[in-house]
Amino acid sequence: MSILIVGNVIKDVYLNLDNRTERFEADKDGTNWLDLSFNASEHHFFNRNSSFGGAAVSLEVLTKLGLTANITGSDLQLTADGFSSGSFASIYRYIMLADDQPCYFVPSSVAVTTFDIPPDPYDYLYVDRSALLGADAASQITAYLDVSPQTKLIVYVKDLDNPHLASLLPRAALVFAENHQKTADFAELSSALASYHVDLSIIIHISDRLLSLGNISEPIARSRIDTFTHLSIYSIASATILGCFILGKSVEESLLLARTNLEHAKLNSALALSELESLAASHVPSNELESIAKSLLVPGKGILAADESGGSIHKKFDQLSIPDTYDTRRDYRNIFFTTPHLSDHASGVILFDETARQTADDGQSFTDYLIARRIIPGIKVDQGLTPLRPGSLETITQGLDGLGTRLAEYYQMGLRFAKWRAAFEIRLGDDGHILTPTDEAIAANCRALAAYAKECQQAGLVPIVEPEVVYDGYYRIEDSINITGRILDRLFQTLIEAGVDLHACILKCNMVLAGKQYEHQSTPEEIGQATADTLKAHVPKDLAGVVFLSGGQTPEQATANLASIVKHGPFPWPVTFSFARALQDPALFAWAGDNTKTTAAQSAFLERLKANTDALKRAE
Repeated sequence: MSILIVGNVIKDVYLNLDNRTERFEADKDGTNWLDLSFNASEHHFFNRNSSFGGAAVSLEVLTKLGLTANITGSDLQLTADGFSSGSFASIYRYIMLADDQPCYFVPSSVAVTTFDIPPDPYDYLYVDRSALLGADAASQITAYLDVSPQTKLIVYVKDLDNPHLASLLPRAALVFAENHQKTADFAELSSALASYHVDLSIIIHISDRLLSLGNISEPIARSRIDTFTHLSIYSIASATILGCFILGKSVEESLLLARTNLEHAKLNSALALSELESLAASHVPSNELESIAKSLLVPGKGILAADESGGSIHKKFDQLSIPDTYDTRRDYRNIFFTTPHLSDHASGVILFDETARQTADDGQSFTDYLIARRIIPGIKVDQGLTPLRPGSLETITQGLDGLGTRLAEYYQMGLRFAKWRAAFEIRLGDDGHILTPTDEAIAANCRALAAYAKECQQAGLVPIVEPEVVYDGYYRIEDSINITGRILDRLFQTLIEAGVDLHACILKCNMVLAGKQYEHQSTPEEIGQATADTLKAHVPKDLAGVVFLSGGQTPEQATANLASIVKHGPFPWPVTFSFARALQDPALFAWAGDNTKTTAAQSAFLERLKANTDALKRAE
């Protein structure tokens, strides 16, 4: 199969600045911008390197996939040692890097792409992302397609305002479409392309669709900034997908290989097909899992737990006489996920299986919608509590049967972490002696948590282990300290024995406090001190981090107690919150099943969310 690439070769010149800061000015958002009037004798570049971008990236990727590819109008050639030298770059772009933040400088007058009709027919004609088509080139391409009907046209669209590019769209066999300021979301972009008579089934949405399924987490993207510009990232992705399609790969295979190429390629050194397939088939490396865990635990943000099971959400709706239907459950979850500025306060969201398969108002799946906003979606994978044995008051969590298959599907859906809850109720005898939980129940649940966590990491998902000491009980804070410590000791011993990587594992923990039915309720100061002391004594330093559950506390209680816990730091790992009812209940009551009150519900939700992230910041 042969491919002719239509586009511009760009020479990217990377200039790494020294670490002096006096020549940077911060804007209102705190972003540093370079003062270009700096004196070069005082402030200079400590490193400079160059790379070929634009159409050269597509050529590199397609060639490495084993396909025959050329660039029209360029003498660029790929050799065993890289690209051949020569004066073939039509655009020079300078990228200045400071504090891991890039500034791009491009010429004000960009070269128009040329197209020379080739003497021999090609199987595919690919109008690359870098192409700036004028009337002449568009006319020549049209003429070439007329005389070479077997040639399939592939078009990358980043600018729908270019009439010359738009004139080619009805003839395209595949379209890569990139959102921009005039088509802000998935639905708008699809509608705009449809107006050019493009079959929507042949569109790959780069900004939303690819990054969603590829799940390029923010730390990974940041780590690539010294190597790739954001423009190169799009080129690698689209060229890999195109090459895989040509080679007969499925959509899912192509997206997976594109994601693998993005994570492992270097400047002018994309991976060969055999390398891509080998990496894609292997387990996800632990450093990627650690990156996901770090993204979930980024300072100043929390994790929204929106994973209520069918029974739990039915009870919530019933108290407000809300019909419990598929649509009302979707509408309810849609309130939270589409709240403006959610990503300012939430790093991740835990979904229920049904929710992960539902769609937002714009037609995207909730999973894709969240990822497009740099919020990592996770999934509750346990299947609820069952008696530890017949007649027992204690429970064990079920769901290990078929877990590997479910995790593999969730990974393909773009989910990148999971949660499993075990519940322990403290029951006291008449003499104040602790009757439950027993060592048997603790051990059995810890074995299940460890087995789940190991399978998660093997499937490429970060496990959240949740051994909850249930708040709704009659017991003293001293009992909570005792039981929480016993559970944590057994849990981490079991996790380590099972080979779970603690650097890529998160603990979701109850706050240490007296039971809800106890006559002397714990103060925030008592809770902060007891929780901090218990965690420091029983949680290994290697753990990725700790997130707290609210466990039936009022929204105000949960926020005050969270602030007190963090105030009693510092801790050897990040700490934050992962609340459900403490974040959602005010919104639920404001909405009450009436979608005309969605905005009011979102305001109530955002207020609680902001109160908790503010508590984290005040504690710092």
